[in-house]
Amino acid sequence: MADQKSRIVSIGEVMIELARGDDGRFSLGFGGDTFNTAVYLARAGMNVAYATGLGDDVYSNRIVDLAAAEGVVGDLIVRVPGRVPGLYLIETDEKGQRRFYYWRDGSPARDLFELPSWGLIAENLLAAGMIYFSGITLSLYSNTGLGRFLAVLELARERGVKVAFDSNYRPRGWRGDVARARTVYLEALKRVDIALPSFEDEAMLWGDASPEATVQRLHAFGIAEVVVKNAAKDALVAYRQEHEWVPVPQCVEPVDTTAAGDSFNAGYLAARLKGETPAEAARAAHRLAGEVVRHRGAIIPREQRAMH
Repeated sequence: MADQKSRIVSIGEVMIELARGDDGRFSLGFGGDTFNTAVYLARAGMNVAYATGLGDDVYSNRIVDLAAAEGVVGDLIVRVPGRVPGLYLIETDEKGQRRFYYWRDGSPARDLFELPSWGLIAENLLAAGMIYFSGITLSLYSNTGLGRFLAVLELARERGVKVAFDSNYRPRGWRGDVARARTVYLEALKRVDIALPSFEDEAMLWGDASPEATVQRLHAFGIAEVVVKNAAKDALVAYRQEHEWVPVPQCVEPVDTTAAGDSFNAGYLAARLKGETPAEAARAAHRLAGEVVRHRGAIIPREQRAMH
């Protein structure tokens, strides 16, 4: 466990992905917001592990194999006999915008902090260098699971672990219960060091009128580092008292916007951990997201990433 203090632990759910191509056929892949970020962090040379629950079926095996092939450490993937992963289907319109359909209620990822081995997950989180999670992660868990997870986050920060969070608000994941979502988010935000929200999500959940309003609200929680992704236009980077708008370097015609925000987050965190300034990190994040949206699916081919 000597290198654990350099390790990023990303937490959430990875699912079977069916994406419809131009010919109408579906291709099989795997994805999930925090898993996508973990993969792109690993490709950037980061020491990253993924914490989730999977079944003992052939598709769970393929997810474990994919994580290993991408350099994502799998020692925090808990296998639950007799269960299967969630599944989602993506329909993409002519502008590259997505519509998702989910089958995930029985996913073992939902029980991560209620499984018998949850204490081992907690111990590893407390020993990490950074914990990364999202609003989708929060939407998975019962009140019992949330209570345990939030308590671990609090203790981890006391031990010097950095916590990074993308709000990634999806109403469907909260079954339309906005009040519960806000309550859970409020508790989570008290335990965050780096916030990476999308303005569209913040406007939907909190009614923020502008990215500046989002920054102001998150700074009020004591979050010193906030990066608000503002669709395909720019990002507002706010670090302590310094605010800077970082524009997208070039206009990209997206093929598929899946994982645009997830890859942005990976690009940003990797650059920051390598010592770059917040504005430099945002520029690196824009470049990575610009590559990802040129391809279908959440995780682009490795050889494509190597070309840039």
